[in-house]
Amino acid sequence: MLSGKRGKKAQRVIGYSLLAVIAVLVLLPVFWMLVSSLKPASEIFHPGMFGSRLAWDNYVEAWTYAPFGRFFLNSVFVSGSIVLLELTTASLAAYAFARLRFPGRDTLFYLYLATLMIPGQVVMVPLFILINYWGWIDTYQALIIPKAFTAFGTFLLRQFFLTIPFELEEAGRIDGCSRFGLYARIILPLSTSILAVLAIFIFVQQWNNFLWPLIVINTENMKTLPIGLNYFQGLYGTEWHLMMAAAAIVIVPTVIVFAFLQRYLQEGITISGMGGR
Repeated sequence: MLSGKRGKKAQRVIGYSLLAVIAVLVLLPVFWMLVSSLKPASEIFHPGMFGSRLAWDNYVEAWTYAPFGRFFLNSVFVSGSIVLLELTTASLAAYAFARLRFPGRDTLFYLYLATLMIPGQVVMVPLFILINYWGWIDTYQALIIPKAFTAFGTFLLRQFFLTIPFELEEAGRIDGCSRFGLYARIILPLSTSILAVLAIFIFVQQWNNFLWPLIVINTENMKTLPIGLNYFQGLYGTEWHLMMAAAAIVIVPTVIVFAFLQRYLQEGITISGMGGR
């Protein structure tokens, strides 16, 4: 009995040690970025961890070096719009696949899920041609509409919706609730945690999205923050101290989102994908 307890304690110590090592490895680049953002330009590559002074003016200079206020608003609007649209479309599709019965439902779902195996780079050229044909180049529509649908989100929500008892919908039907009313008044309120998890995934992905905005955006007023970081990389050199300061500013919104939604994260990941009918 005693040896069993010691074994479990040893496993726990090893597990926590491995997690600590992984956490250090993950946070080390972030720490280096924050330290470098506070170094003077002449000391950015000095071997010491800290510079001779804390150059807080790097953040002010980075913000005014380019129209970062505009880039920031563009990123907030685009990322927020995509989150709302993806949550809406994914939840509606997931509700249809999980709660409605119609011919070919499972086959259609598997075909929809198979799109996850197609690399995004494969569809970029035809998608760009389509966006150009519609005259959406250099518009918010080009940034938002192609990202408004997600097979991953549909799969994640469908698996969760399958865990909700059908008896709740039957009770709602007896009370005269419509199909959309069942979705809006029963399913969605019970799915707060998984919706928050999906919102985090979508927001982080779109906030850091670089390639697609780079392809469809031409003018300065439409650029987002990831593209704006290129302003610090010139033909003859890179303003590393300003780039690190700007990168630190860019990660602040994602940290805020995690801080507000972290209580849903563990719960949503734990219970999603379990059960089903």
